[in-house]
Amino acid sequence: MSSSSSTSAYAKELLIATLAVHRATLLTNRIFLSPASTKHTLSKSDSSPVTVADFGAQALIISALRHAFPEDEIMGEEEAGSLREDAELAGAIFELVREARLEDAEEEEVLGGGVKNVEEMLGFIDKGGSEGGGKGRLWALDPVDGTKGFLRGGQYAVALGLIVDGDVKVGVLGCPNLGNEKERGGGNGKGVLFSAVKGEGARSRSLGSEGLGEERVIRMKEVEDITHASFCESVEAGHSSHGDQAAIAKELGITRESVRMDSQAKYGSIARGDGDSYLRLPVSKTYVEKIWDHAAGDLIVREAGGEVTDAEGKRLDFSKGRTLTGNKGVVAAPEAIHGKVLEAVKKVLSKKS
Repeated sequence: MSSSSSTSAYAKELLIATLAVHRATLLTNRIFLSPASTKHTLSKSDSSPVTVADFGAQALIISALRHAFPEDEIMGEEEAGSLREDAELAGAIFELVREARLEDAEEEEVLGGGVKNVEEMLGFIDKGGSEGGGKGRLWALDPVDGTKGFLRGGQYAVALGLIVDGDVKVGVLGCPNLGNEKERGGGNGKGVLFSAVKGEGARSRSLGSEGLGEERVIRMKEVEDITHASFCESVEAGHSSHGDQAAIAKELGITRESVRMDSQAKYGSIARGDGDSYLRLPVSKTYVEKIWDHAAGDLIVREAGGEVTDAEGKRLDFSKGRTLTGNKGVVAAPEAIHGKVLEAVKKVLSKKS
């Protein structure tokens, strides 16, 4: 069985989250590698896309969480209404869910085994409707974070975080396309699984169809000269202001071109030292971030020696429901330079007020 920190205060939660995310990536990666026509994209009410991978991964992860922690609340990005009106599509997704199994039978049993039928699958998808809040245990799930990246062949992540009384305690990110761990200390594939428990540091493991590699502790890169730093930012201009980011880089004397990638893979990338800072800058006064887009990544970066705030310097507040209503933007950077980056962010954004 995959190793985990058995002495952790959240040892069981970390194990279940790790195995559940790993199993979900088997499904998402199978779809990712399939012809575009089989991904079957629908549009949600906010015009964002949802694929068969989103539905299948959410069903798999929620089935595992319900088996292990039946009293916990779950907040998932998707709901099954459209599938209940399309029996053929629902059946096709169920076949993908049924076939997504871990090679280790003991690990599969820990997750409660497979989903029995289409109706049970739809029921699991719809159990992600929690409205959240500041009390109790809540799992925040994004089954395919970065759906547009997933569709274009770029980065995406399967993201799962446990929030207890508004505070993120466990975070797991499965990033099937984020670099080859064979070049980073051993592994069996090109994907990476990041994990963190509050107060216990952040770790990464290689992620592949054969299983998970050995854990290795990760830390953010030490930046001695901020002018030599590099930024990560969203590919989609609708998610973060590229113009503001360029102005902030200029303010800091940074000349390196920003690295653009989709999803919470950005959090994982800077946490293991591939980049230095991640900015997600407000694109409008009304735009509000969803908590499932940040819960896992926020914890992983902080446990890797980073600091994560909004553009005003406030910690991200996961106790307000399904969105980060009390925050605007995201600034993630090593603790040593976060203050300088934040100062530049405030200066640039104040000119727009």
